[in-house]
Amino acid sequence: MKVISYNLRKHRAAGELAGLIGQHHPDVVCLQEADTSDIPDEIGGLRLADATSRNRLGLAVYYRENTFRLIEARSMSLKKSLHDRVLKPAEERMLGVRLHDIDHNRELIVASFHAAPLTALNSLRRHQIGAALAELSTLGDDLPILMVGDYNYPVFKENLGQKVRAQGYELTLSDVRTYTRYKFFRGHYDFATSVSFDIETVRTLPQGQSDHLPILVVAEPVAASAVA
Repeated sequence: MKVISYNLRKHRAAGELAGLIGQHHPDVVCLQEADTSDIPDEIGGLRLADATSRNRLGLAVYYRENTFRLIEARSMSLKKSLHDRVLKPAEERMLGVRLHDIDHNRELIVASFHAAPLTALNSLRRHQIGAALAELSTLGDDLPILMVGDYNYPVFKENLGQKVRAQGYELTLSDVRTYTRYKFFRGHYDFATSVSFDIETVRTLPQGQSDHLPILVVAEPVAASAVA
């Protein structure tokens, strides 16, 4: 199973999506900073599962219709930073979808996530990540969960990893850094948290029109009994 996550930088990189899909053949695409009023219902053979509606720039998830059947989609507002309260760039910071894998007759959850910006504290982002993962677990009992996106977490990832593991999840970084805009804030911003997924690779793809580089996650759901 292949999942691409991409922060479009205020929708500037939206025109690259068809090319990315055609080149890498993902099963799911998770977007951040998308103009959800200006995205198609289908891109490169992938169907729009859902998109947030209360954000100035929002989240969207696309899936391959001949591989999955959409069961449910759910968005979530998370604890707000001062930046969010003043400028209101994002009301909904998590969008999760429950999918039925047609060929393997199993269900799984994939989510697009966008944490509060760098003006917020890491403690707030940790709270947002924990709340998002807890909400995703309510989409289905003991289902594999993969949440990808822009975590805006440039430093102290060891602490974040400990917090995520304490909640029963794993944090997986990409092979090289994913953010390049500011000299002192370059690093791994886009990565994955998961449970009951065997993460094979998380690869950073070449940079396009965004200051974030897309990532390609190759992962396989595993049975809960195999994880225990």
